[in-house]
Amino acid sequence: MAREHENGALNPQRELDLRGEVCPYTYVKTRLALEEMEVGQVLQVLVDYEPATRNVPRSVTLQGDEVLKVEPIGEGTWAIWIRKRNPSI
Repeated sequence: MAREHENGALNPQRELDLRGEVCPYTYVKTRLALEEMEVGQVLQVLVDYEPATRNVPRSVTLQGDEVLKVEPIGEGTWAIWIRKRNPSI
């Protein structure tokens, strides 16, 4: 399980670097990564394509997973934190 540090930062079980990718590949690759994970585990997805900060969270939520947060981590780069909730994939 992901642990939350004192400063509120999560410790993900897996990190997926999708910088340089665009939609729909950002979601497709996120979905494939989640399929390999256990329910309750946290995936951190790094993107540098701004529309992915909306499209990936919307899509994974529709599939039954939980978006913990989306945050900028640098100029033009964001981290999307997702907890796998959907056991069917």
